[in-house]
Amino acid sequence: MQISQTQGCSGVLNTDLYQITMASAYWKSAIHLRDAVFHLTFRKNPFGGGYAVAAGLQQVVEFLEGFRFAADDLDYLAGLNTVNGGALLDDGFLEYLANLRFSCDMDAVPEGTAVFPREPLLRVRGPILEAQLIETPLLNIINFQTLIATKSSRLCRAAQGKPIMEFGLRRAQGLDGALSASRAAYVGGCTSTSNVMAGKKYGIPVAGTHAHSWVLAFEREIDAFLAYASAMPDNCILLVDTYDSIEGIRHAIHTAHWLAERGRKLIGVRLDSGDLYALSRECRRMLNDAGLGEVKIFASNDLDEYALLLLNDRGAEIDAWGVGTRLATAYDQPALGGVYKLSAFEAHEGQLQDKIKLSEDMHKSNLPGLHQVRRFYRDNRMVADMIYDERDSPEDASVMISTDNPARKMPVSSRNDVWEDLLVPVYRTGNLVYHSPEIDAIRSRSLTQLEQLYPGVLRLSSPDRYFVGIEQRMYRRWRAMVRSLRLHKRKKP
Repeated sequence: MQISQTQGCSGVLNTDLYQITMASAYWKSAIHLRDAVFHLTFRKNPFGGGYAVAAGLQQVVEFLEGFRFAADDLDYLAGLNTVNGGALLDDGFLEYLANLRFSCDMDAVPEGTAVFPREPLLRVRGPILEAQLIETPLLNIINFQTLIATKSSRLCRAAQGKPIMEFGLRRAQGLDGALSASRAAYVGGCTSTSNVMAGKKYGIPVAGTHAHSWVLAFEREIDAFLAYASAMPDNCILLVDTYDSIEGIRHAIHTAHWLAERGRKLIGVRLDSGDLYALSRECRRMLNDAGLGEVKIFASNDLDEYALLLLNDRGAEIDAWGVGTRLATAYDQPALGGVYKLSAFEAHEGQLQDKIKLSEDMHKSNLPGLHQVRRFYRDNRMVADMIYDERDSPEDASVMISTDNPARKMPVSSRNDVWEDLLVPVYRTGNLVYHSPEIDAIRSRSLTQLEQLYPGVLRLSSPDRYFVGIEQRMYRRWRAMVRSLRLHKRKKP
């Protein structure tokens, strides 16, 4: 089958096959235009911590702005076969896809916002065929970037105000993964990246030193340092551990004086192996004794937030950090575990009907309805979040039930506290109504949110639990649906 359309593949096939086959089945069942509501949430805070940092919305918008099946996409789909050798997809369905454009409503939490389990990061409402088709790319984008932004935030909290350079490109999961990781790391609080493409595409500051291969290309380390200083007199950071770190520091000091004679300054030295605590203190002493107190000490070497916290607490003399593998790959937790669940669907009479996935584990049973999150502040501190159904009046809410423990309750004080509703309009009937902030503003929101959540206090493991509750009316409907479905299941023959 050939369909005349703009040539070239779009990104719309970045999805699972079952999204396409379900869309075909919706179309064949003549329910493809029925109104549906989906929410993207996650079930557990990553890294054993107490929060996550929402990220990836700008990439979601970029994907949806290009949402269309190009001729090459349709030609490929037309060539897919069933196990019996016949065409997997009908020509009529492919013709429908050829004219399909995104027409749903979408609301989302702004990037850089601190978020918690069960809270919707995105809400999509519109024709079920469209809302279903975008599930996989939305999860791919939001899951990964939220995970990396959260890891970056934890690292930056552990660094206690000292800058962190992200340089995970060489260890990241492919070039696309590296680009997303660099962006998300900056959102989470990193100050720069080594990834030049990320710098160009997103406006992130780029930074770097040099590799061991530079030193090995010269007969002597001192010759390599002087040559690099000559080539980069205003951007010179020297890696000192190619042979022996202490000797490398001496050569860096010599290079710093050589630069000073020419009216330039050595920016810093980088420690990349060994006992970073002991080496940094000796390095600081040597630099100070040489009159080079302004020269910065950078450190790298498979660092994570726990190593940073320990080194800082011990008093290591490190001014800035370079973090690669354990940040860009989310080394200790490879996935966020976000899910995208149908929570309401248009019944035959045209009214939305609540839907839930029944599970033996209540944490895997999604909440019904049209979700919104109201965040309460007191004295510029975040004090609680309330998940509520937009069809209810939040001003009439009196109690919310903890998502962690139904025995925990909190009175709602909308009239006394400052509050904001976190989900904001992004699309209305397929039209973009949201202007994404510049990335520096997103990063600033992330830093501000964490200070409002845990001011001046590190929470890396076993954190204090921030209260997230479900508004009481919504909670009661959810439990009633669970009981009804379980009763119906038991009555089945």
